[in-house]
Amino acid sequence: MIVAVMGGGQLGRMLGLAGIPMGMRFRFLEPAADCPAAAVGEVVVGAYDDRKALKALVRGADVVTYEFENVPVAAARWIESLAVESGPSADPFHVDLCPGSRSLLVAQDRVEEKAFFERCGLPVQSYAAVEDEQSLARAIEVVGVPSVIKTRRLGYDGKGQCVVRDADQLLPAWTKLGRGPCILESFVPFAREVSMVAVRARDGDMRWWPLVENEHVGGILAVSRVPATDAAALERSAQRHVQSVADALEHVGVLAIEFFVVEEAGSVRLIANEMAPRVHNSGHWTIEGAVTSQFANHLRAVAGLPLGSTALRGAAAMVNLVGDVPDLADLLRHDGVTVHLYGKERRAGRKLGHVTVVGADRVVVARTTASVRELAWGAAAV
Repeated sequence: MIVAVMGGGQLGRMLGLAGIPMGMRFRFLEPAADCPAAAVGEVVVGAYDDRKALKALVRGADVVTYEFENVPVAAARWIESLAVESGPSADPFHVDLCPGSRSLLVAQDRVEEKAFFERCGLPVQSYAAVEDEQSLARAIEVVGVPSVIKTRRLGYDGKGQCVVRDADQLLPAWTKLGRGPCILESFVPFAREVSMVAVRARDGDMRWWPLVENEHVGGILAVSRVPATDAAALERSAQRHVQSVADALEHVGVLAIEFFVVEEAGSVRLIANEMAPRVHNSGHWTIEGAVTSQFANHLRAVAGLPLGSTALRGAAAMVNLVGDVPDLADLLRHDGVTVHLYGKERRAGRKLGHVTVVGADRVVVARTTASVRELAWGAAAV
């Protein structure tokens, strides 16, 4: 089986590492020939909307998927309708794109994403679209302060957003973001951030990994821990929300939704923040920490194969390596640690790899995770 992947970053690399033992072969579309995924498959070098490159990507492939959500929707739709001539008889055939282009469309626009969450019954904070100065003025009346203004598209790892604590700060913040289409969201006084990573098969079968608690530093995910605090109280609700979105999209493959945890009057509740229609950073721990990883199950789903168990193996955590990599010997001297490096050159703010910590004893896993976090992040605050 040939799996074609739009994108050749570290997520593509890890998809390849998960699929090769199942006999799958991989082809990636990526503008850079020396991308991380080059280690596990053929790379078609080209832009994501280059029709010639897209045809080279999908020719002879059994299925097409993507490893990041900023794939051009037009390119995804073209693949969905593309008939490629193949074989000695030159008979046309259609290549399945999984997940479909609608998942991309919703995930790429924060206003559409929030509206879609609402239609699926997910709780969201108050928000308003911003297009110009008139809509900016209306938005602050609806949302108030404190609030957060974000670009509608392309922001990630804390980029493309500004906190607004006073109404007078809104116009300068919008100007800083380029005065383009934005969303203004009310600031959520959350206690923690969690994510639910799930997978949906072609026949609608759903599996969920345990709820993950995430720690960010400077807007970048630093540590994910499983199981999350208050998992028993929140997990069923998170599962229900993710299934509602996945079913509405007829999504096939891994889907992750990040939530804010709000504590009020002795109770806890979830507010949906954003979704990723792909394998997700907060699910990297599943490679060693779950019976079936998010990468293996994504491939099973898009290939039409039965899904594997998502059960947790004891306790687990993941520590991102960003900007620099600690001494390998210092990391590996801890029991239960596995190091994943992506083959990238070191650069400030760049995700270079991650470390997973797995074990049966939660106390030991927590202690080891703290040591690895100290090596990777030092005294950086949450």
